[in-house]
Amino acid sequence: MERRTALAALVEADRAHLIHPLHFPAEHTAPLVAVEAAGAVLRDAEGREYIDGLASLWNVNVGHGRTALADAAAAQMRRMAYTAAYAGFSNEPAVRLAERLIRLAYPNLSGVYFTTGGAESNETAFKIARYYWKRRGQPEKTKVISRIHGYHGVTLGAMSATGIPAFHRMFAPTVPGFIHITPSYPYRYAGSQAEALEATLQAEGPGTVAAFLAEPVIGAGGVIPPTPDYFPRIREICDQSQVLFIADEIITGFGRTGRWFALDHWGVQPDVVTFAKGVTSAYLPLGGVMVSREIHAAIAEAPPAERFMHAATYSAHATCCAVALANLDILEGESLVPRAATLGDRLLQGLRTLRDLPVVGDVRGLGLMCGVELVEDKATKAPAVGLGARVLAEARQRGLVARIRAGQKGEDPIGDVICLAPPFVITEAQVDRIVEILREAIQACR
Repeated sequence: MERRTALAALVEADRAHLIHPLHFPAEHTAPLVAVEAAGAVLRDAEGREYIDGLASLWNVNVGHGRTALADAAAAQMRRMAYTAAYAGFSNEPAVRLAERLIRLAYPNLSGVYFTTGGAESNETAFKIARYYWKRRGQPEKTKVISRIHGYHGVTLGAMSATGIPAFHRMFAPTVPGFIHITPSYPYRYAGSQAEALEATLQAEGPGTVAAFLAEPVIGAGGVIPPTPDYFPRIREICDQSQVLFIADEIITGFGRTGRWFALDHWGVQPDVVTFAKGVTSAYLPLGGVMVSREIHAAIAEAPPAERFMHAATYSAHATCCAVALANLDILEGESLVPRAATLGDRLLQGLRTLRDLPVVGDVRGLGLMCGVELVEDKATKAPAVGLGARVLAEARQRGLVARIRAGQKGEDPIGDVICLAPPFVITEAQVDRIVEILREAIQACR
């Protein structure tokens, strides 16, 4: 009784004072107040347990309750929690982390700029692209081409790159110079769709375009892996048009797809990589941008009047970088990246058994990130809109939490997509239970 009274008071204070991301009071009448977590399991204030089906927000890759990461943070804080990292200052964890990331990432990369999260990483990448072309004597190359259904964050520039109209509606107008094209989405669009980039570059003029931005696997926009020929062709088009290729690996980086970085699946190297989430497994906020040797040289060799005037107070935060190093130790030491590939295949195969349900239109995934797209009619692929929220509510009652990508009808349709990306430490039994719960939850909504 006392615990329930305390919980009710906490929820009342929450409603009175806390503005949440994607805030909407009707969706916050009975929030899940998590108080403990271990492995792939969350426990709420009333003692109920749930499988964390999305690694919270695609980011708790090594699982909850890792004391080694807490110890790494505490040890660094006792030594020196933070100091400025502007030019003229540095710290060992940031240097060691940058060095290690370059060893793990694509072989054409050589430099790292640290941020505090994904949206900031993409904002930084846009500025780096503009900076690079100005240094190359082409200041008119400023536009960014990104993709419908892609999610890149919701700060103003990142929101403008995001190809999901719901995020624009109440904050328009978007920043000029962001253009959206159709993605590779085999369930709804025929062919690889790489030609959409080629056509848009011709229409805009490649001399005005700084970069093409894409997630290797669209994540929050509906877990959409591309056709195998898509990114190799994208790389060719970018090279032919002198356009930088920015890979948004904020979700896909650090093992989520069963490779350290996802474009390795197709043998492609980007010019710029944005990352966050899995670099610390969410134990502290950290993100960053990795750049090619050519871009790195443009920054390093700039004359005083063209110096890289980009900055953030918490860039290369010593404690965050120390936790990231410990997190990489776990990912490597426990072979969690290949584990994500193995368990991801088990999850995908299990979810494919749901295709016998009349509202399941498509099941897709790569590594330990999967999506189940819901439809009103399998023959027409008419998007189901609103069903996903009901399914998630039923799943939560049965011990699974996840998220949906809300469906949309019209010119660029997509049904409600149940998005799954659990921690890499999830057990086989928990993977199988996710499938069982989703079947029960979908059937309960018929």
